[in-house]
Amino acid sequence: MARKARTWKGARTPQALKRVRQALRRHTVNRRTRSAAKTLVQHASNIALGREEGDATEAVSSAISALDKASEKGIIHPNNAARRKSRLMAKVNAAHLFEAAEAGPTRVSRSQRRKAPGQDR
Repeated sequence: MARKARTWKGARTPQALKRVRQALRRHTVNRRTRSAAKTLVQHASNIALGREEGDATEAVSSAISALDKASEKGIIHPNNAARRKSRLMAKVNAAHLFEAAEAGPTRVSRSQRRKAPGQDR
């Protein structure tokens, strides 16, 4: 006799069904946290680049805090959080250097203008 093909290929035991429900719940919470962290990083990046108004230091600290919390909870890998924080800080620092360059040269003292000893004048 020919056997009928199975239609359901998922979990069968009660414990396996419970684990599926738990995974779905965890996935929903983790996705919410991951999305919030991404949004905060994007917001801080936009403020640093001048696309949005706001306090850059506050936005960056909240973004870093969100990444650290997601990393501690195991939602994102610690190296992933570190990489995102590094990229965010690089953008912020580059924006500050650009603003300083646009502001023009600052007054340089005589001691700073002197060349290093041993160089021709």
